[in-house]
Amino acid sequence: MKLDQITPLVLTYNESPNISRCLEPLAWAQSMLALSVVQMKASLTKRAASQASAINVLSVKDLQAWYGESHVLHGVNFNVNEGEVVTLLGRNGAGKTTTLKSIMGIVEKRTGSIVFEGQETVGLPSDKIARRGIAYCPEERGIFSSLNVDENLSLPPVVKPGGLSVEEIYTLFPNLLERRRSQGTKLSGGEQQMLAIGRILRTGADLLLLDEPTEGLAPVIVQRIGEIIRQLKARGFTILLVEQNFHFAATIADRHYVMEDGRVVDTVVASDLQQSIGKLQAYLGV
Repeated sequence: MKLDQITPLVLTYNESPNISRCLEPLAWAQSMLALSVVQMKASLTKRAASQASAINVLSVKDLQAWYGESHVLHGVNFNVNEGEVVTLLGRNGAGKTTTLKSIMGIVEKRTGSIVFEGQETVGLPSDKIARRGIAYCPEERGIFSSLNVDENLSLPPVVKPGGLSVEEIYTLFPNLLERRRSQGTKLSGGEQQMLAIGRILRTGADLLLLDEPTEGLAPVIVQRIGEIIRQLKARGFTILLVEQNFHFAATIADRHYVMEDGRVVDTVVASDLQQSIGKLQAYLGV
């Protein structure tokens, strides 16, 4: 390198430092950090205000349940707000289905607290719980094989005003309208699932408990079930959903409770889903 090339470099290196210029990036970083903190606080405040204004429909606290001598639930805690779709996620045997059955009062023994619309229900029999406005759609669907679609839909009693009429159910499930005279055993798996959901919509229940509604169904039917759940939410129903299909649950739910070994171990809201995918996959083993 020639001398005339070195001189400018030396002069530049030896220049007196401009302190204010050096501090400009630091000041900018500090301002951006302060702005991020303010935005985070605003987001948390907004979320807290939203949660505070939400009307709590179902509150489960320290729920314990047994099948005979087997202690299955070990202190389950969660809440469901009016108009929400909430999922219970977890592997097989985590206690998801038992939680739904405990809410309905169809387990042998349960303790703790289950408050529905401000009233304690843990000491009530299942028929009185149903008449409070909770409907349960089991994983096995419970279709009466000797009855046709019309008869299956008409069978459950109306427990509260506000339920869907048979005509409204057929509008929601046009496939069932085409098969209304068919016996339950002649329906496809997807049609049976639609019938099982449609049947509880007649009752007038405010809270729907759906146990694995997509289990064993073709992808196109799973997509249709998702559309139906979104329509039910738009109509004002509150839905507690048990699912193992995380990808399906992610498209419809407002919040997810993760269960392991008879307990709720984590909660993920829909807005935080992308950041929590790795954690959820670890929980679910997918």
